[in-house]
Amino acid sequence: MIVSPAPAQFPASEASPAPRVLPAPEQLPTPLLLPALRARIGAAVAAAAADLRGLSHALHADPELGGEEHRARARIEQRLLRAGFTLDAVQPSAPTALAARAGDGELVVACCIEVDALPGIGHACGHNVNAAAALGAALALAAVAADAGLTVLALVTPAEETTGGKIDLIEEGFFDDAHLAVMAHAAGSDAVGNASLAMTLWAFDYAGRAAHAAAAPAEGVNALDAAVVAQTAIALARQQLPPGAVVSIVLDEGGSAVNVIPDRVRGRVEMRARSQADLAAVTRRVRACLDAGALATGCALVVAEQGRPFAALEQDPALCSAYREALALRGRDVALTSAPVASTDMGNVSLLVPSLHPMIGYDVGGAAHHTAEFARHGTTASADLAVVDAAFGLAAAAAAAAADPAERARLLTRTRA
Repeated sequence: MIVSPAPAQFPASEASPAPRVLPAPEQLPTPLLLPALRARIGAAVAAAAADLRGLSHALHADPELGGEEHRARARIEQRLLRAGFTLDAVQPSAPTALAARAGDGELVVACCIEVDALPGIGHACGHNVNAAAALGAALALAAVAADAGLTVLALVTPAEETTGGKIDLIEEGFFDDAHLAVMAHAAGSDAVGNASLAMTLWAFDYAGRAAHAAAAPAEGVNALDAAVVAQTAIALARQQLPPGAVVSIVLDEGGSAVNVIPDRVRGRVEMRARSQADLAAVTRRVRACLDAGALATGCALVVAEQGRPFAALEQDPALCSAYREALALRGRDVALTSAPVASTDMGNVSLLVPSLHPMIGYDVGGAAHHTAEFARHGTTASADLAVVDAAFGLAAAAAAAAADPAERARLLTRTRA
C-alpha cells in the first residue's frame, strides 16, 4: 500500500504503561464491561510486547515477496499455536496463507495479518509492523474471548502488494462467518477512517514484425511505436478522467537492439480511482488508448488482468470511533479523515464485513511508503511502540463492539453485501 507522509502525531514517549488489570468482567454490568475488557487487553498486549517486537524485527530482517512468505507464515503460526489457537480444518489454497481460531463466541472478529514485502527494498510499506500489530490484536482478543463472547479468526493474508491475497480468502469463504475485520497499517502519522482508491492492473503485449532499422525499415511493424502512441493517448486523456484518478505505466520490454525495429513490447498499466464506477470509466478509456496503439501501427495487442481488482476501502464509523477512543488512552490523538489513501485489498474485505484499517504512526523521517528510507525506520523504538499501540487499539475497538448491546446486535444481524 502506498501513502503520502504527513506530520507525525505519535506520542513522544517511547513506552506506554499497561492499563491496570481489573477483575474478570463476566459478571459486570454493561457500563463497566468495556473498561474491564480494555484493562485485560492492555495486560495481554503488554505481556506479548517483547515477542511482537521480535516478530516485527524478524520479518523486517527476512523480507519475502507476495506468494513466497513461507517463513513469515511459519513464525506467525508458531505464535498462534503457543497462544492456544487451533488451525481451521480447511486451510486456504495459497501455501503462505493461514486460518486459525480462538474462542467460541457468536461474534467473529477477523484479524488480517499481511506479511509481504517489496522487491529490492524489503518492508518499505511497513508490513512487518502491520503483521505484528494484527497478531497482537488477535492474541489480546483471545485473552478476553470468553468474557466478550468472541471468536477470534486470525488470517495470514499474503500478496497484498501484488495479486491481493485477501480477495482469494474472500472467494474461498474464509470471511463468510466473520462479523467484523481489523488490521492496522504503518504510516508517518495516526489516522483512521481513510478511504482507499479502487485499483486494477493490466499487462499489455504488442507484437509487431522485426526488420533492420536502416536497411529495410518499411518491412517492420514497430511494437515500440504502438506503446508510445498508447502512452501519449493516455497522457492526453488524463484531463478527462474522473477526479482523483491515477494511471501509471511501466515498460518491461521495449526492444533489444537500436538497429532492429522492435517486434515485441511488454508493459503494465495500473489504474486507480475513487470508486468502482470511476475505475470502470478509467479502464474503458485506457483500453481505448491501448487499442489506438495497435490500430496506428498494425501491431497485435493482448491485454491481461494481473491479480484481482482492489475495491475502494470503506471503514466502519463505529469501529473508527472506538479505535480513536482507545488510542487516546495510549496518548495518541488519531485524526479522523475520509480522504482516499492509495489502494489495498482490505477494500474488498470492507465491502463484505464492517472493517477497521487505521494508519498507525511512527517516525519515518518524512519518507514516503515504498522507499528504502521508509523501510529503514521499520524497527526503531517508535515503530515498536506503534506495534503495541495498534494492537491495543484494534483489540479494544473490537471489544467495544462486543460490549455494546446495540453494536453487537448490529454486527450479528447485518445483511452481507
